[in-house]
Amino acid sequence: MIAEQYRKMLGQKSVIRTLAEKAAERAALIGKENVFDYSLGNPSVPAPQCFTEAVLSLLQKEEPVALHGYSPTLGIWSVKEAIAASLNERFGMNYGPEHIFPTSAAAASIAHALRAVTAPGDEVLTFAPFFPEYHPYVDLTGAVLKVVPADTKAFQIDFEAFESMIGEKTAAVLINTPNNPSGAVYSADTLTRLARILTEKSKSYGHDIFLISDEPYREIVFDGKKQPYVSGFYANTIACYSFSKALSLPGERIGYLAVNPACPDAALIVNMCGQISRGIGHNCPSSLMQLAVAKVLDQTADFSIYEKNRNLLYDCLTDIGFEVVKPEGTFYIFPKALEEDAVAFCEKALQYDLVLVPADSFACPGYFRMAYCVDTQKVERSLPVLRRFAREMYGRG
Repeated sequence: MIAEQYRKMLGQKSVIRTLAEKAAERAALIGKENVFDYSLGNPSVPAPQCFTEAVLSLLQKEEPVALHGYSPTLGIWSVKEAIAASLNERFGMNYGPEHIFPTSAAAASIAHALRAVTAPGDEVLTFAPFFPEYHPYVDLTGAVLKVVPADTKAFQIDFEAFESMIGEKTAAVLINTPNNPSGAVYSADTLTRLARILTEKSKSYGHDIFLISDEPYREIVFDGKKQPYVSGFYANTIACYSFSKALSLPGERIGYLAVNPACPDAALIVNMCGQISRGIGHNCPSSLMQLAVAKVLDQTADFSIYEKNRNLLYDCLTDIGFEVVKPEGTFYIFPKALEEDAVAFCEKALQYDLVLVPADSFACPGYFRMAYCVDTQKVERSLPVLRRFAREMYGRG
């Protein structure tokens, strides 16, 4: 007998991946340069040279059996020390290596965090729009994902709606800032208010409510701004980080979970993660990747390309007449479709070889996402096509 819950998931495949596959099929027919694929958030800028040099140095100088062997269950201690030191210096925290758990990127960090602080039947709150994979991340733990409706004026937190939904069963709140898909960045004032509510509600309900912060885009912030460090605002915060976007390393699957040292159970949670790994088959992310990223923790890929792409698209979209909030970070832009049915809108765009992602699965119907982590030249070539699509289909622009 096969597992029914996973069989059912076959009919709920990621719309992002499905569209990326369609784009690849179309590219094989007419050439990749003629398909304007804004579907998949796959970094388009190369990893920094310092990372390449770090990998080469390790391969050339370290003893191969040790370099490629299993890491300890809780991660390589020297790597954990380096991550803790970097976070402390950058954000004024007080991490020790005992608060850090290396993972196979942010998805694995979230999987561990959810299992560490929820039980079947508990509720996890998140804010629309949100990354669609949050559903399997939460649902397969036995917890229940509750979605706070979107504030479509700015894609910030609708605190009135949030406070009406938080309750006795709430075990955790899952946030993503900078946000995929909107590009919104939560301010210090927003995080202060969120922390105050969580503190009050934890006391009122007699149990801790954890804040799980999904942070793969933490460094990708524009206009000279920075993302306030979420863990600095609330003691019971678990930060889930990935080097996939910051260093353009999505295929290397490397990141970490960091439990705020102010959390009374911080070290216990990290130790529990080692046991959670046994249950989900995560055991030991790449030793080579752990050691390599530890050498370049404060470096990033070149994000100026993403900022340029954002500006090109934002200016074009607003000139055409789209309603769109200017992204403050990430490499996504999130306009309102030119008709109520965003799925139909994106289907029509495919006729122009514009691959756009409808936002129904992001819990924000009527909107669509464009991942502008593509070559700037392709963005520039897509703009007249976008204008022609809007003009011929909707009489806009």
